[in-house]
Amino acid sequence: MTNNDIFKKLRVALQLRDDQIVEILELVDFRISKGEIGNIFRNEDHEKYVECGDQLLRNFLNGLVIHLRGTKENPKNPTDVIKSHKNTPEKKSENTEKKFNKPFKKDDKKPVNSDKKPFKKNFKKPEPKQNPVEFFKFNSGKGTKKNEN
Repeated sequence: MTNNDIFKKLRVALQLRDDQIVEILELVDFRISKGEIGNIFRNEDHEKYVECGDQLLRNFLNGLVIHLRGTKENPKNPTDVIKSHKNTPEKKSENTEKKFNKPFKKDDKKPVNSDKKPFKKNFKKPEPKQNPVEFFKFNSGKGTKKNEN
């Protein structure tokens, strides 16, 4: 089992997002970007895959202890911290907030466009196509010659 596997399993078990992992590593003064963390969690056959070194995993585990237990001066309950991971909403970027600044209906999640009438598609039944066999004149040869007696 590699360090990447251990790191992935801890991330899933504790339900951590990349930005939370960055914060945990900053508790022990280890700086890393979210992009670098994403490369660690990639498949081994991916071109941007990076192996997780011992130093990174060690610092993450030390930061995780501080994150879950707290310090001697300010102890925390680890179960409360893990439950808070489930309840923290993901941060929305500014771009998504600008796109959806129109009022919402209660039941619908799409923005209401009050300026225009709703677009309705007119579905007309297509006219039945004529069978091309109807236009073809069969000439099998029967009855074309007159019987002469």
